[in-house]
Amino acid sequence: MGGCVGRERGDTQRSSRNGGRIRKRGGRNEPLKKDKPKWKSDYPMTEGQLRSKRDEFWDTAPAFDGRKEIWDALRAAAVAIEGNDHELAQAIVDGANITLPHGSLAECYDELGNRYQLPVYCLAPPVNLITERSEDDSSEHPDPPAATKKEFQLKVRLSTGQDLRLSASMADSICQLKKQLQAQEDIDAAHQRWFFSGKLLPDKTRLLDTKIQKDFVIQVIVNQPVIPN
Repeated sequence: MGGCVGRERGDTQRSSRNGGRIRKRGGRNEPLKKDKPKWKSDYPMTEGQLRSKRDEFWDTAPAFDGRKEIWDALRAAAVAIEGNDHELAQAIVDGANITLPHGSLAECYDELGNRYQLPVYCLAPPVNLITERSEDDSSEHPDPPAATKKEFQLKVRLSTGQDLRLSASMADSICQLKKQLQAQEDIDAAHQRWFFSGKLLPDKTRLLDTKIQKDFVIQVIVNQPVIPN
């Protein structure tokens, strides 16, 4: 399992002759490549086993070295890449001042020069992945108990830096909360990406599934549509 090697790189003053972006610390910085790594597991792996393997890495990665906020950003970027949202992944990387010497999250550096390495299983599923039955079957999501329907003020932080509060209950889905944010701030639900603890929250996820507590904050990245000239 990959980890972070707490090593600092010296300041780089030279300019690139090959078109790559250069930062003062962390060396050469390439745009994030769209190609996903292809690899084969030593044994056929189910989707559940892959999720468990990834969760184990992300839960323990900050203990290797480096900064937790960078690990959270890398996790969010990895999720965005797997969801084929390359623009979102690049925006997360740029926003966290992460340097990619080879255009890949497999090896990267923060602005202090700390090195981070992600294992291949966090970047793409294996070619011999065993597909499981969809977890979106409504029969597997019984109605939550009445206690979870008690409303509270959910803290939301937009990628613009604005902090908001939404009236929510633990029974609410992310889709419902997106629509509430759309009504309150005129932000199209389709342009919202919700994250908690570095994980992208799918629309059908309920707050009770995230194990969020009332004083925690959910990050919302807003992707503004491109207006043609």
